Parts: sequence; structure tokens; C-alpha cells
Amino acid sequence: MPIRPAKKQFVLRKQIALKDAAFVVVPVPYEKTTSYGHGTKHGPKAVIDASWQVELWDEETKAETWKKGIFTTRPVNCSLPENKFFQQLERSVEELLSASKALPFFIGGEHSVTQALLPPFIRRHKDLSILHFDAHADLRLAFEGSEHSHACAVYPASRTNKVVQIGIRSVGVDERQFHNAGNVRTHLMHENLDLKKLERDILRELTDTVYITIDVDGFDPSVMPGTGTPQPGGFMWYEALKLFKAVCAKKKVVGVDVVEVAPLKGSPITEFNAAKLLYRLMGYLS
Repeated sequence: MPIRPAKKQFVLRKQIALKDAAFVVVPVPYEKTTSYGHGTKHGPKAVIDASWQVELWDEETKAETWKKGIFTTRPVNCSLPENKFFQQLERSVEELLSASKALPFFIGGEHSVTQALLPPFIRRHKDLSILHFDAHADLRLAFEGSEHSHACAVYPASRTNKVVQIGIRSVGVDERQFHNAGNVRTHLMHENLDLKKLERDILRELTDTVYITIDVDGFDPSVMPGTGTPQPGGFMWYEALKLFKAVCAKKKVVGVDVVEVAPLKGSPITEFNAAKLLYRLMGYLS
């Protein structure tokens, strides 16, 4: 199945070929299990639209990251029934990884999509670990009747792979048994305010090869207000960037997703900051 370019590219004003890209952006506008605020299906388009307002010269990395090549695919078809959708998304990711060496960045959509994004990376990288940035543990076996709920986003991967969680400020009674157990290391936010120590800890706990999954509610709501289930506290902008930069510098990052952007009418803060975050991460990984 050909991987076709989107009409509007992330950051770029012109089309490039996938073979010439260092990064590939995949919009995944899936929303089915959101349990409070809604609108994540509009997140990918809003982030891509906002990316056109991001300065191409990055003031921190001192580089024009776009010159490395950023290819944006057409949005994933999210109209299939739940089980078929997750199967098809996993196949699509497998095809993408087989077709290109570009580093994938996925834009959600609700966090449940990470369940389908991860398996192709797990199959390719025997010692893959997952850095999970979130306000919620997302370790439920099922939620509101669905094993594909956003509240179960990292549970399947945690059965086989190391998951290091940061920013966590909400753990359900039915997922308590899984945090800080087995393959999961959970850094509750209120217990890990010493960021220098936290950085040392997560670098020690992660394997050499890492997939990063970022739910924007891992940030303080003042940084990312447009999300379905915000929680008080969380990382401020530069605190989070410092940790991401360290991981990108010390580990081999093979994939990234940024999920749960739910645009707010009259306030473009979240989609703009998410676009800036994606571009900054690309800069760190250049």
C-alpha cells in the first residue's frame, strides 16, 4: 500500500519525497473511548495547522530542522470498527517501518492508539523500553468495557517490555497493582520533584533503545490546557524539555507519539505548543 503525502505538511510549505525525509509525521485522528472531554480527533489537523506558525529556525538547537526533511502522510483511516482499526493501524505502522528509515512521529488522537503503534517497534527492537509521559498510569486491563481504552494505553506493552512512567498524578485502584511492579517503573510526580535525580533515574532505568509516548496532560494544564482529562500539577515546559533532551542525547529513540490534544475553541495554546514540542524533539534527534 503506497504511503501518500498529506496535502498540508507538518512545518513545511512544500512536498518532499519520503525517501528524502529524516522524519515522517503520521496523523492518527482516532477518538472512540474518551471518557470526559472530547475533541482528540481534531488534534492532528490542529497541530499540523499550528506548525506553520512555528519558526523554522529553532532558537534552542540553533538549527533549521526542517532542512533534514519532514514528510507528512495522509491521516490514518479511523472509520473502521474498533478491533479492525487497531489491526489495520498496526499493519500500517509495520509497512511504514519497512518502507522508510525516517524516524516516525505520530500525532493523536486519543492515547489508545499507542497500543497499535508499539508492536511493530517491539518486534524490531529486542530490548525496547518505553518512556511514558502522562498524568495517568494507563495500566488498566479494560475500561468502560474496552481493552482498547485510552486508560489502557501502555498496559499491553508493559507485559513484555520495560515501561518508565513520569508525570504520573492519577492511578486507579484497579491499576495500583501494576505500577512499580513487573516491567513498570512509575515515578509519581509529587515524589519526584528533584528533576536532576529523576533524570539520572530514568536514564538508568531505560534500555538503550527507547520509544517515547507523550500524553500532553503530562504537562501542567497551563502549558497544555486543551486535553480531555487534565490533572493539577505536571511538568512545566522547560522541565519536560530538559528530560526529553537528555533521553534523546543518551538513548536511541526509534519512535515518538504525541497524543490527547483536544483543541479548545478560541485558544490555540495546546496545538501550538504540541507543534513546537514535535519540532523541538526532531531537533534533539537530528
